[in-house]
Amino acid sequence: MSCKSSLEVSSRTLSLSDKKADDHSKYLMARIRQISKMGYAFGHQDATAYGMGWKNDGSLYKSDVAEVTGDFPGVFGFEIGHIELGHKQNLDSVNFGLMTELIRKAHKSGGIVTISWHPNNPATMKSAWDPSPAVSEILEGGLLHPKYQAWVAQVAEFMLGLKTQKGKPIPIVFRPFHEMNGNWFWWGHGNCTPEQFQSLWKQTYDLLTKTHNVHNLLYCYSTDVVKNEEEYLKFYPGDAYVDILGMDLYHKGTTKEYLELLEDNLSLLAQVGKRKNKPYAMTEGGLNMVTVENWWTNVLDKSVANKGIAWALFWRNAWPNHFFAPYVGQKSSEDFKKFKSLANVLFLEDIQKIR
Repeated sequence: MSCKSSLEVSSRTLSLSDKKADDHSKYLMARIRQISKMGYAFGHQDATAYGMGWKNDGSLYKSDVAEVTGDFPGVFGFEIGHIELGHKQNLDSVNFGLMTELIRKAHKSGGIVTISWHPNNPATMKSAWDPSPAVSEILEGGLLHPKYQAWVAQVAEFMLGLKTQKGKPIPIVFRPFHEMNGNWFWWGHGNCTPEQFQSLWKQTYDLLTKTHNVHNLLYCYSTDVVKNEEEYLKFYPGDAYVDILGMDLYHKGTTKEYLELLEDNLSLLAQVGKRKNKPYAMTEGGLNMVTVENWWTNVLDKSVANKGIAWALFWRNAWPNHFFAPYVGQKSSEDFKKFKSLANVLFLEDIQKIR
């Protein structure tokens, strides 16, 4: 029996939060579990949508990461904020039609796709970063519940439209309402109660799976930095509604502080993941402008290599003062090549073999 068929066969027995999840989603989960046994995959947000000095207009397929290393990320991150408004572009000016095509290409090449959602504040219609309370209004019985139902219908339509050229569903790691233990989003700490957040998560899950029959999603719960396990699980909606655990861990202070943060938080995440038998990942992270020359090998890999994470996703390359992956000539690019060559670090060509 080939490796591919054995993984496919074993994947069919996997139990996901969505009991009607399609076989493609189960197979994605099997691949994610396999990755964490071999190392961890490198991921990048909007890797093929734009980069330093370029934006994809639909006529090219490239990434800053591939320009430096010759290979694409193993995990491709995308964002659907503003899909709820019926807009043609997301909040970072990426056309949704183009995004669908980029997701299709990433999947066809063997990559893993993860999607985040920063919906506008439904009460004020300002951005996701407007902390005005809104959650109680969009829960069942709230004045804005019909509005939120319509928003989720837009998300469902997009997810259902993610298909291969042969019409098969593309499985997605869906990561809504992240960093909820922080106070900067309308769904975050202090702007709603943990119970309200849990209800929002379950309501969204039920609308997608039961009302709209979306069955190509793995659901990822991810916090910001936490002090302890109690904080990590404070907003947790329950094992029946989550497939993958995550944390967003950015390098904001000193290198010494970040090394300690990674050690503490990823060790905690590993404990929870192993106890709940769920894969886990560093769902966002990085050092803005990668100002430390040997950051990839001497800070990042040194800290995450043996933590059991399935992937580490780095944020987008947006502007000259806001980027998280190197581009050609950037000061950490040579170290990034060394990082890519490490046996435990998996780029696209590596995870293509996990089939």
